Amino acid sequence: MTARKIIIDTDPGQDDAVAILLALASPDEIEVLGITAVAGNVPLPLTSKNARIICELAGRPEVPVHAGCDTPLARPLVTAEHVHGKTGLDGPTLPDPVTDLAPGHAVDFIIDTLRAHAPGTVTLCPLGPLTNIATAFRDAPDIIPRVKDIVLMGGAYFEVGNITPAAEFNIYVDPEAADIVFRSGAPLTVMPLDVTHKALVTRPRNDAFRALDTAVGHAVAEMTDFFERFDKEKYGSAGAPLHDPCVIAWLIRPDLFKGRHINVEIETRSDLTLGMTVADWWRVTERAPNAMFMGGIDADGFFALLTERLARL
Repeated sequence: MTARKIIIDTDPGQDDAVAILLALASPDEIEVLGITAVAGNVPLPLTSKNARIICELAGRPEVPVHAGCDTPLARPLVTAEHVHGKTGLDGPTLPDPVTDLAPGHAVDFIIDTLRAHAPGTVTLCPLGPLTNIATAFRDAPDIIPRVKDIVLMGGAYFEVGNITPAAEFNIYVDPEAADIVFRSGAPLTVMPLDVTHKALVTRPRNDAFRALDTAVGHAVAEMTDFFERFDKEKYGSAGAPLHDPCVIAWLIRPDLFKGRHINVEIETRSDLTLGMTVADWWRVTERAPNAMFMGGIDADGFFALLTERLARL
């Protein structure tokens, strides 16, 4: 099997970090062409730094990390230090990166990479706000039909919002960017809160990470120890949801997930529901489907895959 070529667009974040580690631990299935950082969970200087920290933790300092957009398309930046801590990677003590940022803006890297590869061979994997992807699509619309597909974490249907009553964080931060991406016509697979809130790092699952007794295993366990304090208090759940690794897990084991091909529109005008993913799960409109919107996950299979792959690093 030929490894799927991907660009990870990300705003690390502990769960973003675990997603990057899962991708780098799976070279038979995934070839990471590069990582593009965007402002989101924390500001851009930290997300671009954190991405390099994680590549070095994985023993892959050669993976290029490009800094991208530092503000949303049309709004002030909203961040999530209340969840991820002031660094975005609070929990473990990890050294500063020794690798420099790759030259050039993330948006230019996305455009140039899609133009350089054959059409339909590069997957975009956004794990944060969609600012970089939307900017690339706006500036170079010729790349849209060259995209194999977009697999992203964002939105919600039954679970609804985690940053407002109606909106999930990644979409809420830059709803105009999300609207561009969801209207682009590129094939979309979406991992909403409805899936990620079923991928809970319970105590036994976190103990399994720690029991790997490696630098990666300890770091992931310490990240999720920190991360879960917010979610357990907020949701009363048994652990923290690992949102972003669901994107990478789908690339490796799509059989772990179930969903529907439906229409999803992004609310950009309402003060009350700004950033809502209006998902026509029951197909009550005549709007054409534009996204495979996931609704179920085999959580035990997901964590078995994640633990096995992290053990490789």
